[in-house]
Amino acid sequence: MLTLNEYQEQALSSAIYPDQGSNLVYPALKLAGESGEFAEKVAKANRDDGIGWFTNWASLPFEKRVKMAHELGDAQWYLAACAKELGFTLEEIASMNLAKLADRKLRNKISGSGDNR
Repeated sequence: MLTLNEYQEQALSSAIYPDQGSNLVYPALKLAGESGEFAEKVAKANRDDGIGWFTNWASLPFEKRVKMAHELGDAQWYLAACAKELGFTLEEIASMNLAKLADRKLRNKISGSGDNR
């Protein structure tokens, strides 16, 4: 199994972008773009394949699911770059997120909106 940190290290060995190591803007904007590409594929499946809100998305043709997975992989690459630009590993980001969610659950604040719940 590949750890998140191993993924981050291997993925970012292919990183080529301006001012790498001091440029959060580039990977952040690319992360938003790749997330948008994933959302576009979901929207098109909803429109073209009749996949609805409560449908089992695993019923979508395999080829379309693979294309969606590739977009998620691209987003993951840029997430790894953003984390590195901020001085964090993906495992640190994941641990911080789990701690935040556990705290919200403990305080019964899982639902709702806003950062400071």
